[in-house]
Amino acid sequence: MTTNPKYIFVTGGVSSSLGKGIIAASLAKLLQAQGYRATIQKLDPYINIDPGTLNPYEHGECYVTDDGAETDLDLGHYERFLNVPTSQANNVTTGRIYQSVIDKERRGEFLGKTVQVIPHITDEIKRRIQILGNSGDYDIVITEIGGTVGDIESLPYIEAVRQLEWDLGEHNTCVIHLTLVPYLSAAGELKTKPTQHSVKTLMESGVQADILVCRTEHPLSDGIKTKLARFCNVKKEAVIESIDASTIYDVPNLMLEEGLDKVVLNQLQLKSDVPDLKRWNEFLKRHKNPKSEVTIGLIGKYVELQDSYKSILESFIHAGAENEVKVNVEPIHSEYLSESNIEFKLGHLDGVLVAPGFGERGIEGKIDAVRFVREQNIPFLGICLGMQMAVIEYARNVLNLKDANSVEMDERTPNPVINLMASQKGVVNKGGTMRLGTWDCNIEKDSIAYKVYNSETITERHRHRFEFNNDYKDQFEKAGMKATGLNPETGLVEIVEIPENDWFVGVQYHPEYKSTVKSPHPLFVAFVAAALKYKKKKK
Repeated sequence: MTTNPKYIFVTGGVSSSLGKGIIAASLAKLLQAQGYRATIQKLDPYINIDPGTLNPYEHGECYVTDDGAETDLDLGHYERFLNVPTSQANNVTTGRIYQSVIDKERRGEFLGKTVQVIPHITDEIKRRIQILGNSGDYDIVITEIGGTVGDIESLPYIEAVRQLEWDLGEHNTCVIHLTLVPYLSAAGELKTKPTQHSVKTLMESGVQADILVCRTEHPLSDGIKTKLARFCNVKKEAVIESIDASTIYDVPNLMLEEGLDKVVLNQLQLKSDVPDLKRWNEFLKRHKNPKSEVTIGLIGKYVELQDSYKSILESFIHAGAENEVKVNVEPIHSEYLSESNIEFKLGHLDGVLVAPGFGERGIEGKIDAVRFVREQNIPFLGICLGMQMAVIEYARNVLNLKDANSVEMDERTPNPVINLMASQKGVVNKGGTMRLGTWDCNIEKDSIAYKVYNSETITERHRHRFEFNNDYKDQFEKAGMKATGLNPETGLVEIVEIPENDWFVGVQYHPEYKSTVKSPHPLFVAFVAAALKYKKKKK
């Protein structure tokens, strides 16, 4: 425990697939494992207010916190590594910074002064950085600054870091700079020039890196570390090798071997101890030594970019380790699914997850997939839009409401089994206006969901506008699709099941947001177990 919070800033030069978010999360894990209360925040340089209106192809998935913040997917890594919830304060965009400053100017808080980047924008950035530290809940705040040093968008953030280093004083801050040390196969050598230039660019803004974390495909020799230390004004032990890893969950151990936590704590003049990574390494052991494997189809419309479903993919890793099963996730683009190829595409699978999404593209393929899975009794999990597709499929093919649809896809459908929430009907602005964050759900005892959660009341995170239309609830339940989870305040349907199938569950919420290394989500754990059982039965 520290008396005053310490601040670590993670900046980036040219970086590869293992970026600042994983390094920040890994460092935080090592600090947490030594008894420090650590948290991480992400400062994003784009002008959008939040990632909520961004296409997943642009920015990967939008991650949602308990308090309803639509945030960058790196916050998912933070929670999965630390098992500590994040909040609105953990993700700030340039758009939000400018909006806040402009709102203050409109209210007259600057007393008629000219509003400028310095001091008004940088002061707001500094205030946001220190919100978590001033809460009294944390000893160490790690701030990841998005983008690349030298980008015009990042300059106000780097300037704010420079000012904070001065304001907070020596040994209260630490700057980590993540760079790429590329390997030129033609020359057969690693090149340090990109790192040298990146550090020089950072210094031109008045910020000196205390630690270099060097992304590399090949080990850094002692000579290269010495060269980088000399040219970049850092101690040799502060040149940290970050070599390619087989899984992101190896990175905390790799950083421990390199001594990143010791160098950071020494810079901050804090006590260093041996991190307790026992549970973490037990998870890694199960993950790397599965006793069996299953193949699960992930049906979505953004499958070309894996980051679009990042939390779902990571949830399968957590659930697979819990079951000692390797989960092979097979991405399937719903736009190219049809009745003619459905058996070829899905017949070999041990389970099918129909993913979240927005808009009508690829919808009919999802509905065809649900029908095949339901009729073949293959384990099924539908999340958000996936649950809604299960409802539409059941309405069309079991209730015989052939024109059933969601008003999201067809505003004039005569059978809107999925309808716009009453609170959404007057909404004009799309950003941040959905049903967001944690909501309660009451679960029926005689259900799969109750067996999964072993509780009658749960809380889960949401991100959607459209809901199961309760006008059709009795029809569905008489035909065999049961609403086994309801929100106690609104009566809105949270969970649907088909009891006559072995494992068929659709949920309106996003369970993937709450799955962590320490606490794999029970719904994913049960789904993977059902897929394994189905596979054994097939044989």
